[in-house]
Amino acid sequence: MAATSSLPSAAVRYWNDAEMLECVSVIPEAPNVCTFCFVAPSGALFAYLPGQFVTLELPVPGGPLYRTYTISSSPSRPLSITVTVKAQPNSIGTRWMLDNLRPGMRIKALGPAGHFTSHHHPAEKFLFISAGSGITPMMSMVTYMYDLGRIPDVVFVNCAKRPSDIVFRERLEHIASRIDGIELRWVVEEGDRFQPWTGYKGMFNQLMLGLTAPDYLEREVFCCGPEPFMQAVRDALAGLGFDMDHYHQESFQPSLEEEDRDATEGDVVPEDAKAEVSFLDSGIVQTCKETDTILATARAAGLNIPSGCTFGVCGTCKIKKKSGQVHMVHNGGITEDDIAEGYVLACCSHPIGKVEVEV
Repeated sequence: MAATSSLPSAAVRYWNDAEMLECVSVIPEAPNVCTFCFVAPSGALFAYLPGQFVTLELPVPGGPLYRTYTISSSPSRPLSITVTVKAQPNSIGTRWMLDNLRPGMRIKALGPAGHFTSHHHPAEKFLFISAGSGITPMMSMVTYMYDLGRIPDVVFVNCAKRPSDIVFRERLEHIASRIDGIELRWVVEEGDRFQPWTGYKGMFNQLMLGLTAPDYLEREVFCCGPEPFMQAVRDALAGLGFDMDHYHQESFQPSLEEEDRDATEGDVVPEDAKAEVSFLDSGIVQTCKETDTILATARAAGLNIPSGCTFGVCGTCKIKKKSGQVHMVHNGGITEDDIAEGYVLACCSHPIGKVEVEV
C-alpha cells in the first residue's frame, strides 16, 4: 500500500514560523467557541511544550491584527496543532476567525513560545484550575500526560457559566475513564434548562478549593482564566497558607498587581523628557517622549511591529536593539539570553535618549 502524503518522510523536519500554517478543519466546541486545526503545508512536524502558545497574524480589515492563543493540542501528536478560541462581545480577531477562517486558508504564525508548562515544574501531584477558554493549556498538558502512558496524579478543576459552556468536557471525561489518576471537577454558576446538574455549583473560593482538591497543599498548581478568576484563586490559596512558589498562571491581560508594579518600578521619568528612536531598516528617525514605548513610537512613524499581548508576555514584538538604552519591564516574554544579545520587547521598552533598533 502506498504511503500517503500526510505521513512524515524519513528525514524529519520541524515547522518554524517562516512557514505559514494551513487550516484543515474547524470544530465547534461550545457557544462562540471553536477549535481550529492547522498543518504545515510542507508536511513538517510540530515541536513545542504542552501549554505554550502561538501568535497568529489575522488579516482583518485594516489589519493585520496579531492575537496570541494557547495551543490546545499536545506535542505528543505532532502532525498538527490546534488553537481553541472563544469570542467575547468585544472580540475583533477571534470573531474574524469564527466568521471567516475556513479549511484551505493559510495564515502566518509566530512561535511557539511561553513558559507556562508542567515541563518546567515536574511534580508528583498536579492541580489544574481553569475557567472559560483558560482550559486550553490544561488540555494540552493533560493530553500529553495521558499519551505518555504512565499514571499521573492530576486534579482538573474547570469553572464555567453553565454545563453547556464547558469546553472539551466529553474528551476529558473519555481520557479520565481510560486511566486512573485524572480526577475531573466541573464547577458551574448555574444549570442548563432541562438538563439536571449534579456537580458543583457556585463561585470558586476557599470552600470550593477544599471540596474539589482536599490535598491542594501537596500539589503543583497551574491556573488560567480571566484575571478576576485567577485573582480569586490566588487569594484562596494564599489565605489557606499555600506556598505560592508552587503556583503558576498564564494570562494575556495584565493583573492589577502588574499594573501597580509597572507604575512604581524603576526611576520616575519626567513626562516631558524627550527621546529619539532610529529605525535602521526603514531609515526613519522618530522623536518621542521617554514615557512612550518603542511600539507606540513605531506606530506613530507609520511602521508595523508585530505585537500580541502588549505588556511583555507573548514575546511577539521582540526586536534587536543596536545602540542606546531602554527601560524595559516585561512579564516573562523574553529570556535573559535574548536580553544579553541586545533584544528588547517593543511593547514594554521605553527609550532613554537616543536608541537605534532593527525595524
